[in-house]
Amino acid sequence: MRLTPRGFAVLIGAVCLYALGELAGYAFFRVLGGAAAGGVLAAVAVTMVRPRAEVSRTVHPDRVERGKPALASLVVRNPTERRHGGFTAGDRVGAEVRKIQVRPLAPGAEATYHYELPTEARGRLQVGPLELNRFDPFDLVRNNQTLGSTATVWVYPRRHPVRPAQVGHARHDYDGPITDPPLRGSSDLRAVREYVIGDEVRFLHWKATAKTGQLMVREYVDPAQMRCTVVLDTRPDAMGAAVFEEAVEVAASVLYASAVAGQLCRLITPAGTDVPAGSGARAARALLDELCLVGQDATNDAPLVPPRLATARPSGALVLITGPAAELGSAGRWRPDTVIRLGMPGQGSLDNAGLILARDAVDAAAKWNLGNR
Repeated sequence: MRLTPRGFAVLIGAVCLYALGELAGYAFFRVLGGAAAGGVLAAVAVTMVRPRAEVSRTVHPDRVERGKPALASLVVRNPTERRHGGFTAGDRVGAEVRKIQVRPLAPGAEATYHYELPTEARGRLQVGPLELNRFDPFDLVRNNQTLGSTATVWVYPRRHPVRPAQVGHARHDYDGPITDPPLRGSSDLRAVREYVIGDEVRFLHWKATAKTGQLMVREYVDPAQMRCTVVLDTRPDAMGAAVFEEAVEVAASVLYASAVAGQLCRLITPAGTDVPAGSGARAARALLDELCLVGQDATNDAPLVPPRLATARPSGALVLITGPAAELGSAGRWRPDTVIRLGMPGQGSLDNAGLILARDAVDAAAKWNLGNR
């Protein structure tokens, strides 16, 4: 609750009038001052009255590509046994506020309001809570109260149709390629996790068990399963903000296609991000969640690959996505399979050695598909 500029002026005038009445001995000024102060107190009482309403909110879908439509639905219900008048409210959507005029509701009645969500910018968008804008007829006091909970919409980078990364050949059996779930039982250690009924006792990890107090087992995967690692350059000097959005779209397209195809995927950035998400639809969602939030948050003097990750080259396909003239540094010594440089003037080109020079994400996707046939 706060006083408006008009409310402050009336309150100060009330004090001055009452003081003048006391000093000059005029009861008229004291009455005027008291009336003005009473008006401010009455405005406070009016704005303190809160309409009893229940608010529920849904968003659909909760994960959407940038530029695709998303809808919020707001249900306002009157749970009381008395009719309440309408009120003006604002539903917060990120940094914006959507004004909603709630109509009067009979006892037990409800009203539904729909509006489209802004999805022009990549990121995590918080929707809600609903703010009730309470004010008196003379605009002396305003009181904003909140109702209901919040919902989150993940605005993903746009994805372009690309082929999954191709290095080596996936393992097959008589039914076809084995990709998902990952194969277990080989000598390639994937993770240490809690024991579940059905795990082989010979895979127990005794050191981890002693440390955590719970049975822990080693999880192995087939070393022949294909892998894809994408290094996304997040240094501000590497490219401008518009080109960086194109780079994020290329990373999302390659990682999504590769993860859905059953490859073990990984995302690395100069800021220290290292997301080994595995394979399948769940892994693809985790990678897109990370790319939804990634920004140009690395320092300009940071290496493309953090030193703690640069000791050994990741196995499988290695893709570097950077700007037109950025230095690769230690990442170049990794011998990447593909280097994609975005923001190049002209038509760009596709090099047989795995260098893709592209104007934007659409151009890069087309050249990627040519090189991965």
